[in-house]
Amino acid sequence: MPTAHRVIVDADSCPVKHEIIAAGQANSVPVVLVASFDHVLKEAGDHVSIVQVDRSDQSADLYIANHIKRGDILVSGDFGLAAMALGKGAYAMSVRGQQYTNENIDYLLDRRHAQMKMRRSGKHSKGPKPFTDEDRKNFLQSLTRLLQILQENSKPSANSNTCI
Repeated sequence: MPTAHRVIVDADSCPVKHEIIAAGQANSVPVVLVASFDHVLKEAGDHVSIVQVDRSDQSADLYIANHIKRGDILVSGDFGLAAMALGKGAYAMSVRGQQYTNENIDYLLDRRHAQMKMRRSGKHSKGPKPFTDEDRKNFLQSLTRLLQILQENSKPSANSNTCI
């Protein structure tokens, strides 16, 4: 597994920006917050970049899809964007700390499609549960664990021929 290049955040409605920045700084991993001009982002700091895109509802997603690279970590609630990131060899996780994988993304996309069909036919679901402090804690633990795994796996082993 390659080391994470950076954490890229679909920041328009992300409730865990502060946690992402803290984890990025603690692990010396750059963080890129991507949001439309309608969302004012002030969360600057060491290793943090802010990218503002136009107001179109898909502008942040398109920017991320065009700029994410193998080894990056995407934080987003958008299953379609997560699927594109996975296809490019990036890692992807939800704001609640669920890691999107090649094994679960098809199910999540199918479920999203079924829910959209229900809404179009007039049926409505409850929507997501309110975001809690426990969700925030779980997210931070999941992101920190992923960053640590990626860093450990990127270190040369004692048996490798890599010069330090």
